[in-house]
Amino acid sequence: MTASDVAGSVARIAVLGAGSWGTSFAKVIADAGCDVRLWARRPAVAEAINSDHLNAEYLPGVRLPESLRATSRAAEAMDDVDAVVFAVPSQTLRANLEGWRADLPADATLVSLAKGIELGSLKRMSEVITEVADVKPDRVAVLTGPNLAKEIANEQPTASLIACTDHDRAVSLQLACTTGYFRVYTNTDLVGAEMGGAGKNVIALACGIAAGMGLGDNSRASLITRGLAETARLGVRLGADPLTFAGLAGLGDLVATCSSVLSRNRTFGERLGRGESLAEAEAANHGQVAEGVKSCLSICELAARHDVEMPIADGVRRVCHEGMSASRMARELITRSLKPE
Repeated sequence: MTASDVAGSVARIAVLGAGSWGTSFAKVIADAGCDVRLWARRPAVAEAINSDHLNAEYLPGVRLPESLRATSRAAEAMDDVDAVVFAVPSQTLRANLEGWRADLPADATLVSLAKGIELGSLKRMSEVITEVADVKPDRVAVLTGPNLAKEIANEQPTASLIACTDHDRAVSLQLACTTGYFRVYTNTDLVGAEMGGAGKNVIALACGIAAGMGLGDNSRASLITRGLAETARLGVRLGADPLTFAGLAGLGDLVATCSSVLSRNRTFGERLGRGESLAEAEAANHGQVAEGVKSCLSICELAARHDVEMPIADGVRRVCHEGMSASRMARELITRSLKPE
């Protein structure tokens, strides 16, 4: 069965954002047989994708399908599509969406690839989309899971999750982006899926800090396990199904992001663990700050608002934004008062 075989099918898709993940996902859905238009902010990037079938800056060496077409005009990308996929960082989604809102097709499904909690409003990405686009929540979906862009672009087998409160809409998206190397599951727990994706970036920073300090697998496993526990605590308080955190959006995404050298959050954390300042780590990362550096602020604020204890996330926040040393963070975590698991 393909997307075109079902009612409410998704066959024409716009992907807004031609970074590594946006381009990789556009490749996935083109390989799945959909008509895909990829929006790139810079005309030169769009031209290279169309003429050379390459996005050399973000996915060097990866040949893109000839059916994948790019444009630097968002309105052109969104013209008469069934779904619009937002592949921009979480903290820029609102501003971008305000500029795109007038051109969103009336009935299109809106999909977020971003993983984070918005600073200030403390909203999840689906909530930002619902508010800015002025649409019903059941029109909004998220794609999440262990999605390291380079591996997917190289067609290494992986599984992912589409979460949407409208089950039929989730299934239509599932059919639209399933390929021989990209397997998609569905879930109606949007809160759990998004909280798992946002939380893992912060825990990956903690794992990177531990690696930078020279700590080994026991430390990493402890941080992953306890990090998952505190992320799930907050998610459940917000209405999530606790089982979601045992799946791709929770444990799956967390393990990949905390373990891989391809993870920007983990490698950024390693620099902090070796004693570099936030500014030094940012400079070494080509001026980019890892998503978890910003998300730790909003996640900790959200946890405080709901009276949920998140000691690892708070430790990351203090290292990133209050100048606390990595060694002190480790010492404070390991000497916390004893309690049942």
